[in-house]
Amino acid sequence: MPSNAFLAPLPDLLRVAVVGALAYVGLVALLRVTGKRTLTKLNAFDLVVTVALGSTLASVLTSESVALLEGLVAFATLILLQMAVTWLSVRSPRFQSLVKATPALLVYRGAVLEDALRAERVSREEILAVARSSGATDLSEVGAVILETDGSLSVLSKPPEPQARTSTLTTVSDAPRGPAGPQRT
Repeated sequence: MPSNAFLAPLPDLLRVAVVGALAYVGLVALLRVTGKRTLTKLNAFDLVVTVALGSTLASVLTSESVALLEGLVAFATLILLQMAVTWLSVRSPRFQSLVKATPALLVYRGAVLEDALRAERVSREEILAVARSSGATDLSEVGAVILETDGSLSVLSKPPEPQARTSTLTTVSDAPRGPAGPQRT
């Protein structure tokens, strides 16, 4: 084991502290300027940007070969790319369909949709766990379980008998339509 495995020279420690503080301030400033949407995890590309920002910060902190300015440019590049993808997604349904998945219905009115579970690689045990964590004591109490575009599972309580209203399931693929299912309004 090298003798400096646990200790580092004072100049190296000072570099980490100073560059780390400046990189942190720079990243926070960029995130404040670009808005809340930059760090949301609404889909896969948002998650990739969040992880990449963390990895870049770690590289700037721990690698002497990465200058502070290089790290700040990397932050700005990642954030600008994320902003461009979200800007295009909002304005172009075709582009949005390329970069974003659609939510998938896994349980509807207490019934587990086995084909959907297999297609999305979700186990029945995971469905039961998410139902329990939402407070359901029986699957029949669950109106829907949806695999969201960011990979999280949403549990909706079973609604009262359908009336004229806007359902949150209208954009979920394979959601039943008609009197028992979501209505598009």
